[in-house]
Amino acid sequence: MAQVRRRWLPVGAGVLMIGLVPVIVGDSLPGRPIGGPTATTPTWITPRPTRRQPDPEPTDVVAVLLAAGDIASCNSSGDEVTGRMLDSLAGRIALLGDIAYGYGSAANFSECFDPSWGRHRGRMRPAIGNHEYMTAGGAPYFAYFGSAAGEPARGYYSYDLGAWHVVVLNSNCDRVSCAAGSAQERWLRADLASSGRRCTLAYWHHPLFTSGANHPGLTEVRPLYQALYDAGAEVVLAGHNHQYERFAPLAPNGTHDPAGGIRSFVVGTGGGSHYPFGTVKPYSEARNSTAYGFLRLTLRSTSYSWQFVPEPGKTYQDSGTGTCH
Repeated sequence: MAQVRRRWLPVGAGVLMIGLVPVIVGDSLPGRPIGGPTATTPTWITPRPTRRQPDPEPTDVVAVLLAAGDIASCNSSGDEVTGRMLDSLAGRIALLGDIAYGYGSAANFSECFDPSWGRHRGRMRPAIGNHEYMTAGGAPYFAYFGSAAGEPARGYYSYDLGAWHVVVLNSNCDRVSCAAGSAQERWLRADLASSGRRCTLAYWHHPLFTSGANHPGLTEVRPLYQALYDAGAEVVLAGHNHQYERFAPLAPNGTHDPAGGIRSFVVGTGGGSHYPFGTVKPYSEARNSTAYGFLRLTLRSTSYSWQFVPEPGKTYQDSGTGTCH
């Protein structure tokens, strides 16, 4: 069969293709459809690909926070147990103080804490405990964690995690005042006012509410709790007593406030040792003093859930959900 040759010749404002193909004449340019309400694109012209629209933003943002305090001692094997648990638990790690016993010294960090937990240091955000201050100024603590621990003169800072704002405070109120009007309390109120996040969580070392027999609640932190309550915060975490305890949402004076109160947890279960409970305080809803482990918080855009994850071989469980104010 003879090959058909084609050539293009201008005809007025349009074009004419001569050969065994239709002739197109009109107010057009080669490769473009002819104008007019009834025009269609010639079948030999490949349409320009449509740009893919971006996927819609997710309706929920999920982050995980693993919390425990009172952790590593060279005289205990509990921190080795919890350290191995971290190998299979994803999420940011909140350290609730008393991280390296007994003095928070450089040797305690390098010989007791680092071998069991140190491989996960990159995802840790610590709060300073009283044992860290047993070495002058908590210097080894700040040296070990660097900028992740905040400024050494303050020991308090904040960060965002998923859709949540997280505040880490210094409850060593004899070192950095916790009083109303103090530098820490003023910073906290300003930080909360500027966060722009609906959901807020805070943690420090000394609990305000606890049923522990070894240490009573530290009333000096009440102004910090008050500032968080005024801002509509959801959750407060602490350690210091070596046990697990959960309280119902409470106002700063300890009264039950199911609509606007803060749910608080004591999670001194990092591996150092176990303490007994004393008189159970009002609105204490869950308690355990025999299992090491972590409080696993799943933080969503407008809600959260919690689960106590015990060490292998222990069966204690506690879980639930809450919504942001």
